[in-house]
Amino acid sequence: MRGPGDPVWAPRGSAELDYELEVGALIDTPARDLPEERGEEAIGGFFVLNDWSARDLQRDETTVRLGPAKGKDFATSIGPWLVTPDELVDLRAPGSTGPDLLMTATVRVPDASGARVVETSRGSWSTAQHSFGAMVARASGDVRLRPGDLLGSGTVGGGCLLEIRDGTLGRYLLPGDEVTLEIERLGRLVTPIVARPA
Repeated sequence: MRGPGDPVWAPRGSAELDYELEVGALIDTPARDLPEERGEEAIGGFFVLNDWSARDLQRDETTVRLGPAKGKDFATSIGPWLVTPDELVDLRAPGSTGPDLLMTATVRVPDASGARVVETSRGSWSTAQHSFGAMVARASGDVRLRPGDLLGSGTVGGGCLLEIRDGTLGRYLLPGDEVTLEIERLGRLVTPIVARPA
């Protein structure tokens, strides 16, 4: 787990480092077998979450949909704040999966003039396929969720280079890049990309 400003690098054997723009939720109440309509009662707050992926490793691992999943277990970044659910109620329409909050990703890329910033992703939490109530209900089925457990929303549409690389950055992330994920009211999560330490 990494926080704001903590560097991230591609895992051994990977040349396709990618970000994933997500909302994270912190469980603050023990829960088991919660129905969907009560699922969000177990959530104490929301935050920006970057569920990093090594796409080349992930591609190799998911051929038969089994395996060690080394394309996903090397880094997750969260922060910068924890925002309580009551702070977001005013932006949530009845029946929506989440508040109407803008979510963006930008990549600061070094170049001859110093650096340029490329907006690579733009979406809204309200377009999520599933609500956190539904996700908590699913996650708590026959399992006890404990305070401190974290859940990710899944990537917002167009919220990773795998989906939009060719039309935006034209490549995966490289050392020297800096990724900023921003969600209205939840803050900005900035991560420098560095070479893998020896």
